[in-house]
Amino acid sequence: MPVFAVTGHLDLTADTARAVRAALDELLAPFPAAELTGVSCLAPGADTLFAEAVLARGARLVAVLPGPGCPGPQATPAELADFVRLRAAAHRTLVLPATVLDDAAYVAANAELLALADELVAVWDGGPGNGPGGTADMVAAARTAGVPVRVLWPAGAARTGR
Repeated sequence: MPVFAVTGHLDLTADTARAVRAALDELLAPFPAAELTGVSCLAPGADTLFAEAVLARGARLVAVLPGPGCPGPQATPAELADFVRLRAAAHRTLVLPATVLDDAAYVAANAELLALADELVAVWDGGPGNGPGGTADMVAAARTAGVPVRVLWPAGAARTGR
């Protein structure tokens, strides 16, 4: 029963988001829904696209939240609506105890994701990270832990820089 965790950029362009969603659907297609679990922090961008793809397959979604204050005050109304919808649809939700959503909280959430995962799906442009808890940091942690990493970055993909 494969368990895929996700990490990825928050700031995907609209065209990139569509291409990533198609790539995620293709990645998950060979796995019977009853045997598939996806693990996500439900952050905007890649995490949300992955969670939606998992649920669209009829598979189980496990949400790992860095703290009870997720998604944080910086979330747009649309991002908040996606978060609430996906959290409600999750098979299981693990809420970590961080009272402040800082780098340490995201590093702890990433460690929990990796502990649950058989493989990490990284929606990543391959660039250097923005610090602890980010996509590049998560990919490095997975590789160090021996968790296989599958990078998805479709041709022509771009970030908004937001």
